[in-house]
Amino acid sequence: MSEQLFHVAAVPFEAARRVSILPAGHRSRRLHGHGFLAKVRAQLPTDWAPFPGGETDALARVLADAIAPLDYSDLNEHLPIPTDENLARWVRAHLGIPGVVSVGVQSTRDQGVDLDGLEQAHVWRRFRFEAAHRLPNVPEGHQCGRMHGHGFEVILHANQDLAGSDMGIDFDRLEAIWGPLYAELDHACLNEIPGLENPTSEMLARWIWDRLRPVFPQLSVVTVYETATAGCHYDGVHYRIWKEQRFESALQLVQAPEGDRRRRLHGHSYLMRLHLTAPLDEVLGWTIDYGDVKRQFKPVYDRLDHHRLDALPRLRQADPSNLLLWIREEVAAALPRLDRIDLHETPGCGAVLCWGALGPALPL
Repeated sequence: MSEQLFHVAAVPFEAARRVSILPAGHRSRRLHGHGFLAKVRAQLPTDWAPFPGGETDALARVLADAIAPLDYSDLNEHLPIPTDENLARWVRAHLGIPGVVSVGVQSTRDQGVDLDGLEQAHVWRRFRFEAAHRLPNVPEGHQCGRMHGHGFEVILHANQDLAGSDMGIDFDRLEAIWGPLYAELDHACLNEIPGLENPTSEMLARWIWDRLRPVFPQLSVVTVYETATAGCHYDGVHYRIWKEQRFESALQLVQAPEGDRRRRLHGHSYLMRLHLTAPLDEVLGWTIDYGDVKRQFKPVYDRLDHHRLDALPRLRQADPSNLLLWIREEVAAALPRLDRIDLHETPGCGAVLCWGALGPALPL
């Protein structure tokens, strides 16, 4: 698959709404409010930003301007049926920029919708359960061979064609199908559940998929967070894992115009996600050990963390897109299964470099 570079931005807003198309008695028919998050992913023309490297900030400003009328407002005054899907349509219509690939609206930390230009909606909801497990087939001395536990998080993703529709899958439907699995998984030892004798993230994602897909054919992906920084997607065929890293770095964007604050030496707390696709090891029950990903990336991480990025050799400029290209080049030999890198300078704002399947976006 050819390389794709996306710029991403996310901007919060506060608003109230009533969703009248929901069934009688549904609590969301009453006036209520949310702390929303609007998100956009775009493939921007090279000359769109005020200067090369200024794409992230410019995209965030355009998104902030677009949603400004929604902030601290009654959304029903802007659109008659303010579902997450219709809000995403509204935002998309008011952006006025080229290359928009998807627009998302996250109405709570645990639910949202991403809408593409073909009216395909990607609806998701996040759930949590507390459980113990151990991995019986890991090498002797591996920490995961000991009995331990996690606060697991699971995201159920559903795809739907929204042409002519105001609303996709009701979030309550996702909660209803999750309920029986939650009762089985929560406060349990996963190894004692039939089918989860080797409860890796990959095996757990497949176990959930096999139980839900027959009763919910719109299910498109199951995501399992084993920890806050690592997890796995499963779509019924492919496994994709990610490992999150954070680093604290300084930089200077010398191509910014005179007087622009980005020409000054400044810094960011970066969030980076490394995504890898690999076949399942049927004995170990995983594709790649999360710990191995972290170890193999460490030589590159050590050059990024607590350093000045614009001093890195062979780096043209320390903006997100150039940093992504540099990181991919530096880590290619160590992580040959790597096929996507996300890099955020600030929450939700940065770039994504992908040369494999794009896969679902992780919520903030």
